[in-house]
Amino acid sequence: MRRYGKSSDPYRRYRLRPGAYVILLRGGQLLLTRQDGDTPEMQLPGGGIDPDEHAIPALHREVMEETGWRMSRPRRLGVYKRFAFMTEYDLWAEKICTIYMARPTLRLGPPTEAGHTAIWVPLRDAPSVLTNSGDAAFVASLL
Repeated sequence: MRRYGKSSDPYRRYRLRPGAYVILLRGGQLLLTRQDGDTPEMQLPGGGIDPDEHAIPALHREVMEETGWRMSRPRRLGVYKRFAFMTEYDLWAEKICTIYMARPTLRLGPPTEAGHTAIWVPLRDAPSVLTNSGDAAFVASLL
């Protein structure tokens, strides 16, 4: 499995955290989410898969929470891993990130999760604005 970002620290304990993320493309524009925090981040919509939750329902839930949009049936593109500190959970995680592609179909309103803003970005610009190098690599592969 391809790894992006920093290497793991052999002296640190990481919690395995699977997640589902999606490239939402419409007319040459990509729907991203800006997550506020100490260091704001531009991300693909998506997030962690809760225990006893399947990836696709988790992805639909996360897209709604972070963008306010519904999406078409997602198609799996691939997977990568990265090691990161998750400030909102105060834990170090080994994130297994499964990337999908879908079309945004219906905007129901603003994001329902606090601290998120849905932003449309031209596809050609998206790799340079995405905070996570793994997400950026998947988007760049579409160019």
